[in-house]
Amino acid sequence: MTVSRIKLITTAIFILSVLAVIGFKPDSVAYPVAAADTASTYKAQCVMCHSPKAEKFFDPAKKDEEHIETILKGKKGEKPPYMPAFEAKGMKAEEAKALAEYMKTLRTPQN
Repeated sequence: MTVSRIKLITTAIFILSVLAVIGFKPDSVAYPVAAADTASTYKAQCVMCHSPKAEKFFDPAKKDEEHIETILKGKKGEKPPYMPAFEAKGMKAEEAKALAEYMKTLRTPQN
């Protein structure tokens, strides 16, 4: 085998490997349900609009089903930014429920 043929085969294997890694990359972010992960999800996705203590645009008196629906489907308010739909980003109902419960704990004073 000539050196140029070995270089060609090596390059082809490298390119195919890179394409395989890119092709099998997940399309959406999975939202874990663990408490620490729920807290990090809140900090990464929610705190900028809802505040660190979930004081803005969140009513803890509403039913869990309403919160889950809003988290999954999104909601348009009076003016932007609007609540995004996290179901389209891969969030499941149990993850949305964990997030709503976490937000309620932020509003409850810690004694």
